Amino acid sequence: MIDYPTLAKTVSALTEGEDDPVALMATLACEVHHADDRFDWTGFYRVVGPELLKIGPYQGGHGCLVIPFDRGVCGAAARTRRVQLVPDVDAFPGHIACASSTRSELVLPVFNGAGDLIAVFDIDSDQRDAFKDEDATALTEILQETFWAVK
Repeated sequence: MIDYPTLAKTVSALTEGEDDPVALMATLACEVHHADDRFDWTGFYRVVGPELLKIGPYQGGHGCLVIPFDRGVCGAAARTRRVQLVPDVDAFPGHIACASSTRSELVLPVFNGAGDLIAVFDIDSDQRDAFKDEDATALTEILQETFWAVK
């Protein structure tokens, strides 16, 4: 399990004073990806238009380039603006298999300081049931702290 308080302090120190969303995404993807061996793919899908996500900074193998809000776990997180914790992606209706190794997924909506959805943060695992509510809660807090200054 990740030491989330230490991860939060590290991310805060690395991103202090930064308000560029891509720089923040790149730093966060790297730090979270390397924090736990459960994480097989870690990255962002940015909101680039009405009901449309495009790949942003990530760590791991290739991801899907474009995801509409009406498809997959990332689309569900963007559409509902709610965390999606999926213990078995094969049981998720409409799951998009960007990588055949993905067995479970955690996707968190990312909001800027004005409350606008700017991205989703997607973490895939090659293990079933890899994520817990504690992961979602801690990562949501880190995302809020990191992106509050983004306009």
